[in-house]
Formats: sequence, structure tokens, C-alpha cells
Amino acid sequence: MDLVPALEEPLKKALGPATAKVMAEHLGLHTVGDLLHHYPRRYAERGELTRLADLPLDEHVTVVAQVATARILKFNGGTGQRLEVTITDGSGQLQLVFFGRGIHKPHKDLLPGTRAMFAGKASVFNRKMQLAHPAYELLRADALDAGEADEAIGSWAGALIPIYPATAKLESWKIAKAVDMVLPSAQEALDPLPDSLREGRGLVPLPEALLKVHRPHTKADVADARARLKWDEAFVLQVALARRRFADAQLPAVARVPRPDGLLTAFDKKLPFTLTDGQEKVSKEIFDDLATEHPMHRLLQGEVGSGKTMVALRAMLAVVDAGGQAAMLAPTEVLAQQHHRSVTEMMGELAEGGMLGGAEHSTKVVLLTGSMGVAARRQALLDLVTGDAGIVIGTHALIEDKVQFHDLGLVVVDEQHRFGVEQRDALRGKGKQPPHLLVMTATPIPRTVAMTVFGDLETSVLDQLPAGRSPIATHVVPAADKPHFLARAWERVREEVESGHQAYVVCPRIGDDQDESAKKGKKKSAEDEAEKRPPLAVLDVAEELAHGALRGLKVEVLHGRMQPDDKDAVMRRFAAGETDVLVATTVIEVGVNVPNATAMVIMDADRFGVSQLHQLRGRVGRGAAPGLCLLVSEMPEASPARARLGAVAATLDGFELSRIDLEQRREGDVLGQAQSGVRSSLRMLAVIEDEEIIAEAREEATKVVRADPDLEHLPGLRTALDALLDEEREQYLDKG
Repeated sequence: MDLVPALEEPLKKALGPATAKVMAEHLGLHTVGDLLHHYPRRYAERGELTRLADLPLDEHVTVVAQVATARILKFNGGTGQRLEVTITDGSGQLQLVFFGRGIHKPHKDLLPGTRAMFAGKASVFNRKMQLAHPAYELLRADALDAGEADEAIGSWAGALIPIYPATAKLESWKIAKAVDMVLPSAQEALDPLPDSLREGRGLVPLPEALLKVHRPHTKADVADARARLKWDEAFVLQVALARRRFADAQLPAVARVPRPDGLLTAFDKKLPFTLTDGQEKVSKEIFDDLATEHPMHRLLQGEVGSGKTMVALRAMLAVVDAGGQAAMLAPTEVLAQQHHRSVTEMMGELAEGGMLGGAEHSTKVVLLTGSMGVAARRQALLDLVTGDAGIVIGTHALIEDKVQFHDLGLVVVDEQHRFGVEQRDALRGKGKQPPHLLVMTATPIPRTVAMTVFGDLETSVLDQLPAGRSPIATHVVPAADKPHFLARAWERVREEVESGHQAYVVCPRIGDDQDESAKKGKKKSAEDEAEKRPPLAVLDVAEELAHGALRGLKVEVLHGRMQPDDKDAVMRRFAAGETDVLVATTVIEVGVNVPNATAMVIMDADRFGVSQLHQLRGRVGRGAAPGLCLLVSEMPEASPARARLGAVAATLDGFELSRIDLEQRREGDVLGQAQSGVRSSLRMLAVIEDEEIIAEAREEATKVVRADPDLEHLPGLRTALDALLDEEREQYLDKG
């Protein structure tokens, strides 16, 4: 392994122990290379003032501005004094306050007309935005060495000042000074990009990019550096994923080709509807993969209600036809039970293998969860090890050592983001040879996120809803502005029930003594205390509705802290139409399929993410009658939260909503664990904006890995990969 001594050097040696300690504790930077990859967040121009009008409250900010006024004021009967400085940038003003003995130096430095960089936490006092005791760094042309010409002063005034992601303990300019000390080491940075790729795309070499990103002379320098560093991030990540795809493709697997006129044919014949073109196309992609002697690694994603479970079931039946077994792993017991119920219903007598009255082509479908009784569990385990059960549906219980398969041929993982790599690998290790793998996600993912997070999987997309699906009307109910709208919402629920349908009411919390806010000792906000505010918890809302707006209707509750048998009983009663209204937490978010449920009211909808609201909404409109989804919010009309709800109400396109979601939130939130703590990843790259770079990097990475899987001829790329995939991060790629 080639090391780069200059970039691997600890900051302790380069900057001294005190600075290095603060860098490590507050920014997670340990080596010279870490610091060189801590890029400026933005750039201020000495000759151009930044906008004070846009300062965020309660955040640590760095501004470049000019002193307008400075005055000393006395208080406490003349015993105390404070310095008040007003700074301006043309867009707005900001007050700086210094107290006590700390006023002498700033009083001398901050004269009207002086320009400086100021850093501190923005707060409000007497309705004015202020920084109390900010750190500052003067920006004076007269600080140049004597004898420098007017030309030098001109270039100084136009130079770009890097503003670094900073903390209260480490101001931007202190980071800049530290960068100055290590910047010469950038010349020794090993370039991860192959020369041909870099030259072909007109990208600057890595040492030049590092110099230009930290110390640009012009905006063109910044653009050159950013273009290059984005490519590094995209390419190194895609090479890591391409190597995983390549390694997986070398593994042996049993080809699973369904026999003609077997279980799959019998199932297709009894379907009461025709598959959509999308389902046919995706099924073909899956069957082609299953027929090869290398394990399939495929991501199946699609719209809410696009029929992913049907596609997965047909794949499982194909494997059973070919003599193997299929396992479906679900993240919760409610979802495992729901899948088991819907699969056995769809299969009918084909799921009654070995039973009297079972069809000629049939198999057993067993459920395996942690809370099953001893006898039922023992029988399920026996059915798996003997091969009597062709299909098993379960939770993490499937992964336990005791669970043995006769011949595991396919693993279907539902809701991939809830399973870590260890769990996925444990299940894959139960086959005689690696089984084929189909990952399903119910949240539509923008193409770029799929390429970044699930890049080791081939992707199939279902973007067509099955015939017979009904439209869903979505409306925002502004409970604070117009309380009578909420009363009307409950009338609409009653009308749906009177028409023979059912409804869901979703709340963010459960609401017993163990409630989240109580556990954390949080005080209730003024909004929570407001009398008009509808309760936000399942237990409170259910009780209030049962004795109030929905009196006389059969109301039941469902939440994650109920016993598994109780949850299952509630879901069975709701599915059978015995319950009119189900008041639940997001436990119903995915997989729950009750075609007769036509209405959903989501309380405090602004507390949920865009994708989650889309998921929840997908539980209605699953039958012949149109669906109705009402998003109840107390937030004011002009708030970002209401804008988010408006976006959900305006479109049923989950892929469009996932883009909106990604644009509104920080990428780390969306990419979740997959990117957490990855030192070299996604500092410069913006997943939505840089779609083209990610797609091109994936293509280039695939070519490079095909030609040189071990990267023997690309030492710089190997070094960059080691930085991305050190031991703690080795497995992050599978945690989509």
C-alpha cells in the first residue's frame, strides 16, 4: 500500500498539539489530508459586502462587513459599560455588543469605515439581530507590506476570502491560517483519477484543485476546483460500488429456471387481472437474472401501490418451481404478518402444499416471527429444513442460527434501509451457494440517489399503477387558521363510513405515560398547550373521536408498543371491515393493503417528511372507490412546513416528491446511514444538482474496474478508496 507521507502526517505535528486537539474535537480532522479536504463553504469578496439580511438565527455565522457606528454606553448607574458597534453590508445592519473589560481592543480597532470579518452566534435582543462578543479579523489594505503598489492593493481588494465551515471554538480565519501552513503538502497529493479520464474531461490535477479551492484568485479558480473535486467524490464512490458489483458477479449461484406448467403458470392463470406492462418488463429482468449462474443483485423500486409485492411473489414462485426456497424479510412484525396474509390470499389453494384440498402445484407458505408460540415456531422451522415450505415470510427471526433451509434460492428484502449489511449477509449465508437477492423499497428514489446509495445493485423501476387503482385527492386542512375545516374533515370521514368504507387517522405519537416527549423530559410548546390544538397522540385522538366527532363508529387503535398478537388481531378486524376507523402511528406506513379504506386524516402532518406522507397516503385509493387524504396542520400559511404539505397535495408522483424532499433537506438526512461518517464522501457533490457527473462517474468506474479490478495500476485511486472505506466504514455501502 503506497502511503502519502505528507498528507498522512498528523495535524499535531503540522500545527502543534493545541490547535490539532481543537481540530479533532470540533471538526473531526486528524491529518494534513483531512484538513486539505475541509473545503470552504463559500467565498466573500473584500471589495463586495456579504448579505446581513439573510443571517440565520441561533447559528454560528461569519460575515464580512463595514463598521458604520461605534459608541460606548454606560449602564448600572454608570458602573458598567458596553461597546455597541453597528456594521452594514448594504443589505442590512447588524449590532455587535462587547461588555466590560473586553471593550478596549475592539473600541480601538473597530472605527467607522473599517472592514472586517466577524464571527459569532446570531441572536435577537430588543427585536434587533446581534452578535455578542464576536471574534473578528480586520481586513485592511494598509496591512500589506510597505512599498506594494496600487496594483497590489487593487488585487487585494478583489481577492476572494474563503469562509470555512467553522465552530464557536474555531473561527473561519483560524482554519484559513492552519490551511496556509499545510497547503504546500497539496503538491504531494496522489491523483485518484486516471490521466486519460482527467485529461479527456479537461479537469485540473488534484494538487492544483486543492490550491484553487483554498486560495482562489478568481471565481474561475473556484469553478475549476469544484468541478474537479466533485468528480473525485463521485468517481471514488462509484469505483467502490463497481468493485462490489464485480466481486458479486464472480460468485457462483444456482440458476433458477421455472419449469413450464408449474406453480408460476398455475398462479398466473388464476389472477383476476392482467399484469401491467411495467410488471411484465420488470419480471422479465428478474427472471433473466435468476436464470444465470451468478447471484442476482437487483433493486426493485416503484410508486406506492405499483404492485411490487406481486412482482416479488412471482419471482419467489419461479424459484420454488425450480426446486429452491424463497425468503422474504420484512422490517416489522405487522408488515411480515400483512405480507403473509396477502401472499396466502393471492395464492389461494396454491399455498396449501401438503394439505388436503391443496392444488396439484402448491407449496407451503410459512410465517416466522420472534413472538410466535413454541409449537408454531417448531413446525415452521421443520417445514423450512425439510423443504416442505417453499416460501417463508418473516422478520429478523429468519436470521437466527437455528433457522436452517433445505435449499435457499432467493432472498427478498423489503424496505432495505431498515436492514444493515450484517443481517443481509447472515440470510444470504444460509444458502448452499449464495442465493439471488431482490431488494424492494417502497419509497421512490431519485435516479441519482439510487446510483449513489444502491450502486452495487441493478435497478428495476415500476412507475405504472395497476388498472383499477383509484385517484387520491389530497387537501391541506389549516386547523389553526380555519378550525371549522377540521370539523368538516371529521364529517367527511363519517360520510365515507356511511357509504360502506373505512378510514385511517394517523398521529405522530402514541401518547401513553411512556410518551417520547415525557421520556425526554421536554416541555410542551405554546402550540401544544393551546386549547384548540387537536391532540397529537393516538390514544388521546382515538378517545376524543370515539366520544366526539365520530361517536357511534367503531374506532380502534394500532401502534408499535402493542403485543404482536393484539396488533395482528386489530389488522385482521380492520381488513375484514369490522372496524370503521383505525387510529394509528406510522406502523401502517408500508405494505398495509385494505382496499375498502378510502379516507385518511394525518394529524400534525407537518411533523412527517414528504416521502413518509406519500407512503401513508398510498394506503388509501387501493380499491374501486376514490381515495381522500387530509393533511391537518397548525402551522401558519407562510411557513416552509406548509409549503411542503402543499407540494404533497399538488402531485401524486412519488419520484417528483422524492426530488423535492431531497432539495429541501440536507443530503445526509436522505442518504441516511449510507453516508454517515464517510470522511471522503459528499462534501462537494450535491446528489440532485450533479446528476450528470454521478451517471458519468458510474460509467467510467465500471470501465476502470472491468479493466483492472484490483486497481494495480492506479495507486492514487487505491489510496482514495482506503480513505473512503477504512475499517469502520467498510460496510456502509450496503446500508442503503
